[in-house]
Amino acid sequence: MHPRTAQAGAFFCTDTEQLLDKPFLAFDERAAINAGRWFASLSAPLRHDILRSAYVRRFKDSEIICARGDPARVWAAVARGAVRVGGSPDAGKPVTLTYVEPGAWIGDIGIFGGGIRTHDAYAHGDTTLLQVSHDDLLRILEVHVELYGALLRLNAGRLRHMFRQIEDLNTLPLRARLATKLKSLMRSYGMPLRPDSGEIRIGLSLAQQDLAGLLGASRQRVNRELKLMEREETIRVNQGSLVVRCPETLSRIARRA
Repeated sequence: MHPRTAQAGAFFCTDTEQLLDKPFLAFDERAAINAGRWFASLSAPLRHDILRSAYVRRFKDSEIICARGDPARVWAAVARGAVRVGGSPDAGKPVTLTYVEPGAWIGDIGIFGGGIRTHDAYAHGDTTLLQVSHDDLLRILEVHVELYGALLRLNAGRLRHMFRQIEDLNTLPLRARLATKLKSLMRSYGMPLRPDSGEIRIGLSLAQQDLAGLLGASRQRVNRELKLMEREETIRVNQGSLVVRCPETLSRIARRA
């Protein structure tokens, strides 16, 4: 089926067990797109034309989405799961730079900045992308001049985030950087464990090695800090998941930097 025969704005799927076979968004996936801060800031006509031009792609866990050097043909939003962005150095293990959460848009840098992908991207968990082709993106820009300024704001936000990460890496102790990262993951992927407990489960499953890579530290050092936070009853580490037992304490650790 050609993607244009099943556009994102036309249909919705409620049977999540069959999502991988469905060429349209589930209700919660559409909600994740609409809840994205940047997308929600656009005018209603622009949002409508983006959704009308978009199509759905689904990827299984660890499936490659694009590789460094591939032609940049699509602009995309994450509707479910996460996109792990990184690279494969000539020597050593692959490096994870970031995880892109639901509601975030990616791919425009490759389209406007040379026409090729600068990093590898993989699905982290079963992942749904809402994609707009290069040609359709250019057509939308012709109709909606507003999108030029919106894309500038989007990339300015990315730059601010990158500078903040560089500053944290050079000025904050690992304990504070870890607390800050866990707070960020909790905001993007947090789910209440039980209504009355106050505990938050981070739904994104990360290996300690990947978490260490995001923090610019060794796995051993990150493991020590996690164990210390466990002894302090700030978090609880289960196999394949992490629970924040006391979000207020986590915030205090991050502020003490």
